[in-house]
Amino acid sequence: MNGIKMNWVKRLYDWMLSWGNSRWGALALFCFAFAESSFFPIPPDVLLIALCLGVTTRSFRYAAICLAGSITGAMAGYALGFFLWQNTAGEYTALAQFFFNHVFSMESFLKVGALYDRYNFWIVFTAGFTPLPYKLFTITGGLFHINFVMFLLASVVSRGLRFFVIAWLIWRFGAPIKRFIDKYFNLLAIAFTVLLIGSFVLVAKLL
Repeated sequence: MNGIKMNWVKRLYDWMLSWGNSRWGALALFCFAFAESSFFPIPPDVLLIALCLGVTTRSFRYAAICLAGSITGAMAGYALGFFLWQNTAGEYTALAQFFFNHVFSMESFLKVGALYDRYNFWIVFTAGFTPLPYKLFTITGGLFHINFVMFLLASVVSRGLRFFVIAWLIWRFGAPIKRFIDKYFNLLAIAFTVLLIGSFVLVAKLL
């Protein structure tokens, strides 16, 4: 069963990557970034890297397109949670059940909801910048009615930082940096986020 799932993901990955050679690549990047923020399983970084490597001078333009798609998708995910996740009786809708069965588990969903009570801005920032499933946090944010302006700000900062760092690395170093990004970027993103949040917590305690 796991083998079948991995083959399906690999075919989806290859199909997504193939858009890097298409004249519609920029539009596809926007669409994939939009979809990844609410339901698509593969992060848009895959196509972003391919497009930037194809034309390095357009790296920052592609990063901006990726950011626009991701933020638009985040707002759509927020709306899903806010308007369509539960009925008037407080029960999960058929749409929610579909997501629990095919996109993420109910257990993960409820855990994220609990995290919002404690961390707010930082939990959205962490999800946007690190490999955590961003879609899980956008939908949960809507369901738990977290402040939309805060949600949007955290998403723009974290997603923008992620995509523009990737674009800058390729613009600055070219193709040789791809292996480094593939192997270490997510790990470094996690380390950076931990250090950033840790520094703010430390300052807050000292003050």
